[in-house]
Amino acid sequence: GSGDGQGQILQRFPEKDWEDNPFPQGIELFCQPSGWQLFTERNPPTFFVAVLTDINSERHYCACFTFWEAVESAQPQSHPRNGEGEEEEEPSSPVQPAQLFAPKSLVLVSRLDHAEVFRNSLGLIYTIYVDGLSVSLENVIGNLLTCTIPITGGAQ
Repeated sequence: GSGDGQGQILQRFPEKDWEDNPFPQGIELFCQPSGWQLFTERNPPTFFVAVLTDINSERHYCACFTFWEAVESAQPQSHPRNGEGEEEEEPSSPVQPAQLFAPKSLVLVSRLDHAEVFRNSLGLIYTIYVDGLSVSLENVIGNLLTCTIPITGGAQ
């Protein structure tokens, strides 16, 4: 087709909304402002932070890390053999279509403004994903979100 498509959320953490911080509706539209398009070459990863303001005028910092993955073609194309666009009568070998790449985005939403921490966190998740490391993304995200604050005068 035209190479245009719609974004969809494949996975999210947490899976259910938190009462004080609901999941931003339509986030798949915002993380690809120029639309979800296929490209004939792999683009380098990109990172940006946008600020969304909710109905209560509270800011939500949305860090977006986008990379491109190869997509499988639905069907091979036949190659016309003569100059009039007709195919040869004998079986012809299918022509491999050009490799296409689709954007995939990792998005982190926070009420805190820490762009460098967001970039590093999303970069770590991306590296684990593309390197196919045998570590659970749920555990990685849980470790990134967990912070132990020692009690004053208590054990460290």
